[in-house]
Amino acid sequence: MENAKVQIKAARTLAGLSQAELCQLAGVPLITLRRIEGKPSHKGLVSDDVVATIQGALEALGVQFLESGQVASGPGVALTVRAGDDGMD
Repeated sequence: MENAKVQIKAARTLAGLSQAELCQLAGVPLITLRRIEGKPSHKGLVSDDVVATIQGALEALGVQFLESGQVASGPGVALTVRAGDDGMD
C-alpha cells in the first residue's frame, strides 16, 4: 500500500483532477488526500482502506497502478529507479 500512497499524486495529476475533484469522486475528506500527498511515508495518518478507496476511484478513470516489473496496458509514464535508490524518498 505504501507504493500506492506515493503514486496517488502522480495518478491524480495524470487524470487531470484537482485534489477537491478526486476527493469528491472517492468520497473522502480533502484533508485526507492532503495527508497522503504531503507525507506518503508517514505511518498511521491514513488507513489502507482509505488509500484503496482513492486508488479505486482513480482506477475507475483508467489509471493503472503498477508495481516494479509490471507493464501498462496502454500509453503512460513510469519512473525508473536508479541503482541503489528504492524510489520511496
